Amino acid sequence: MSRWSVAGPAQQKATSDPMITQACVPPWLEWARRIQSLSQTGLAFSDNTFDTERYQQLTEIAAEIVETHTEIPRELLVHDFLAQPGYATPKVDVRAAILRHGQILLVQESVDQRWCMPGGWADVGESASETVVREVWEEAGCRVEPQKIIGVFDANRQSPLQLHHAYKIVFLCDLIGGDARPGSETLAVGFFSFEDLPPLSKNRTSEQHLAEVREHLSCPQRPAFFD
Repeated sequence: MSRWSVAGPAQQKATSDPMITQACVPPWLEWARRIQSLSQTGLAFSDNTFDTERYQQLTEIAAEIVETHTEIPRELLVHDFLAQPGYATPKVDVRAAILRHGQILLVQESVDQRWCMPGGWADVGESASETVVREVWEEAGCRVEPQKIIGVFDANRQSPLQLHHAYKIVFLCDLIGGDARPGSETLAVGFFSFEDLPPLSKNRTSEQHLAEVREHLSCPQRPAFFD
């Protein structure tokens, strides 16, 4: 699935926690998501040509809404929407927080040349923890063992906003082996001080995610964060 950012610097909504802000989803994106969700679910359960044609029209309408407010061509949006069959539900992204001597391991993404915790979309048939172990090996060449969940983050609550709704699960992982090296989707791997971070790929790893990692380091008994 394409990882498109569809909104620039979003307005932020204050929450009770001063460290956390909630991105205000623009109405057009909310409409497009809901229409696309209805279309996808309808196509999954439609049993006649009449309904199928109308659900496909909803797909076109959702794509036109997004195209009007972004630079993403309608044809690509329709292709992406139709490539996701079944009941519409949020995607799941997993990330690994790997610490060594107070520094955090980050990988440089080949897509935008920015840095993030290793991870990616969860695969069907894998548990979330299995996915994060595999992703770390593929992207960073390291063997890890997940120890706890740091947080489950709602993509609607951070900027830049993404086209598809997603949840991000961040695991605290122990480094148990391997040699740090980039993979096919990464350019470099390194450990960084929290006070001297490289440019972040913010839809993959944001300041909020890293702030929560630091909170768990200072308080190991801290419960998992969730929106």
